[in-house]
Amino acid sequence: MEFLGQIIKVLDYSIETPKPYGAFHLTFLILTVFLSVYLSVRYKDASDKTYKKIVFISWIIMVVLELYKQFNYTFSYDGTVITSDYQWYAFPYQFCSTPLYVFPFIVFCKNKNVYQAVVSFTMTFVFFAGVAVMLYPNDIYISTLGIDVQTSVHHGLQAVIGSLTICKYRKHLKDIKFYLKGMMAFVVLLSVAFILNLLAPLFTDETFNMFYISPYFNCHIPILSIINENAPYIVFLLSYVLGFMLVALIIYQSANLIYKLIVKNSREK
Repeated sequence: MEFLGQIIKVLDYSIETPKPYGAFHLTFLILTVFLSVYLSVRYKDASDKTYKKIVFISWIIMVVLELYKQFNYTFSYDGTVITSDYQWYAFPYQFCSTPLYVFPFIVFCKNKNVYQAVVSFTMTFVFFAGVAVMLYPNDIYISTLGIDVQTSVHHGLQAVIGSLTICKYRKHLKDIKFYLKGMMAFVVLLSVAFILNLLAPLFTDETFNMFYISPYFNCHIPILSIINENAPYIVFLLSYVLGFMLVALIIYQSANLIYKLIVKNSREK
């Protein structure tokens, strides 16, 4: 019992909460940029097998770190007694948690339409979520070292795999239907979060706000939080859905424009 308690204590090692654009954040931000550029250039023409292998390795890393996070948020040790109390706010189904569920479809799915949907979702929505958090970490850091590493690696890998996916499937960018498939994946994942939020009062009275769209709790996402506080819930929900779709479309079209300019430039040479 004492040995397990010491393990819990080590996994809960405390540090001073990292600050945005401090040494801790910048270290992971630089690593994210480096890996994004390196993998996107090195493997942009890689075989599907190699691409899936990279996604699978990233997924394994994410899962292991998520299991640690769930363990850390559940168990505590005061030097004498081990206690367990699951923190429902940490349930792993936030918008940024979606790679845990969609990456296996990239690796194992044989259905062409489903595969394209999760690939499109990864190169837009997943990419955006990772980049947004890495550039604007806001309140993701706490005073637990392991959790700070977990969130940095998780969101960093979202940006890395998202950028790699954009480069590998760059030729699909001219097809708006490809984007629409990713949008449908977003709608499905969002719907699951909505249903979970409605069912939450049946199993907990703690904060449970998946995708931050619960009608029972406030949203803390910049801009959307203002709408959430000052407008009817349906207005907030529509703003959330349409806002994310618009951002994903901008990313998709921007990537398409950049690809066209690169192709045009290479032909002129």
